[in-house]
Amino acid sequence: MTTPTRDAVRQQIDMLVRAGDTKALREIRDQLRRKVDRRNLRERSRLYAHNPIGWVQERLRQTVWSKQREIMLSVRDHRRTAVRSCHGAGKSHTASLVASWWLDTHPPGEAFVVTSAPTFAQVRAILWRYIRRTHRRGKLAGRVNQTEWHIDDELVAFGRKPADHDESAFQGIHARYVLVILDEACGIPEQLWVAADALTTNADCRILAIGNPDSPSSHFRKVCVPGSGWHVIGISAFDTPNLTGEEVPEPVAQALVGREWVEEKAAEWGEDNPLYRSKVLGEFSEDAPNRVVRASDIAACRIDPETKPKAEDLEPVELGVDVGGGGDETVIRERRGRRAGREWRAHTDRPEKIAPLVLQALKESGAGAVKVDSIGVGFGVIGELRNLASQGKHSARIVGVNVGEKSSKPDKYKNLRAEIWWEIGRGLSERKGWDLSSMANDDTTVAQLLAPLWDVDPQGRIQVEPKDEIRKRLGRSPDNADALLLAFYSGSRTRVRWL
Repeated sequence: MTTPTRDAVRQQIDMLVRAGDTKALREIRDQLRRKVDRRNLRERSRLYAHNPIGWVQERLRQTVWSKQREIMLSVRDHRRTAVRSCHGAGKSHTASLVASWWLDTHPPGEAFVVTSAPTFAQVRAILWRYIRRTHRRGKLAGRVNQTEWHIDDELVAFGRKPADHDESAFQGIHARYVLVILDEACGIPEQLWVAADALTTNADCRILAIGNPDSPSSHFRKVCVPGSGWHVIGISAFDTPNLTGEEVPEPVAQALVGREWVEEKAAEWGEDNPLYRSKVLGEFSEDAPNRVVRASDIAACRIDPETKPKAEDLEPVELGVDVGGGGDETVIRERRGRRAGREWRAHTDRPEKIAPLVLQALKESGAGAVKVDSIGVGFGVIGELRNLASQGKHSARIVGVNVGEKSSKPDKYKNLRAEIWWEIGRGLSERKGWDLSSMANDDTTVAQLLAPLWDVDPQGRIQVEPKDEIRKRLGRSPDNADALLLAFYSGSRTRVRWL
């Protein structure tokens, strides 16, 4: 069959216009568009299928800095790429560029992109938000919704969060060029890595796994070790333009991690803290045997649960109060059932100022109990709160907690502080007994949870590093973490109830 000449097409269109045949005109328009799209795709494939950097620069009119370029070239050249990244390095934006380049330079039907993350909310709100922006900015083919990309009514990409144990999660996808992106990769269970691998069996397929290296027990850690068969890229905050001096446009620099934040976290968390290694250095840390709370356990508790809690799951509502002294901050923490919630803070050690702050937290939270560190200034705060109760200002149960007192298990723990840190901090983390995914001031609190060390005393009992020793070693006190532990402590001296 011969292709009609341009003049013949014009004559046919003129005839249809005179006849008023709008349906036939739309069909010709769509045919011409598809023909132009195919021609443009062939040209893009010729120019950019092996030049993702040029694609970003010329198709999107954007700049990619050195580590972004390294990632894109790795996806081009290696079947499996793992990127362990610091905070604020633009990792999800980079993944969106990779996904968009992949689909824009391969024919629909021959290419497919699958993305996943630990929760559906992360799939939709993180990576696919960037994909939608890239699609809009580049005026790319097809249409993109919250988690899907269609071209000519054909599905060419989707974001999914299958069940954690579903190794057949992505079955039914058949294409020559399949790209799988595992975003926030540290929280993705091993079975979904197996499912991703099953999709990418031929030489033209690719996997990109990218995320913060939060958990040393994750499968992400396994693929990042030498000899895993993955091409591994590390991104430290010290590799990013604001710290290296690499020249990038001002909007790019503003979106990336800055030197001030890095210096703040070094002072606040300490450079030996697992959170500093993950968020700043982009490195996995070991679960040190002498840390009370393990990084891998805490990381699992920070993943947002897929199921919405029932009303009864958000009870009881209670507050923990760590009273500042000697320049420390006073911290009030809310817990609702298993979930750690809001936080109230003030730099004061005066009971007459702390009590109104607690009263405010009681009114905002509706808490039925307040557990207060009773050592030192805390004793006066307890008195003020009980006076406010006698005046009808609140009806909450006020419980003084002296962590220096004898443990309820004196043969196992040196004191109540050791029992609380071990049974709540370590215990709840080990069995995912609390939900830390949405608590306020989360990174600071988690860094403090990971700070204390433990050993055994001469009687063979567990003892936890005293607060004063932590302050000497790190230059700060774990006030936020102590308030969190008090919020989850039952407050009973006759028996200790752990969730």
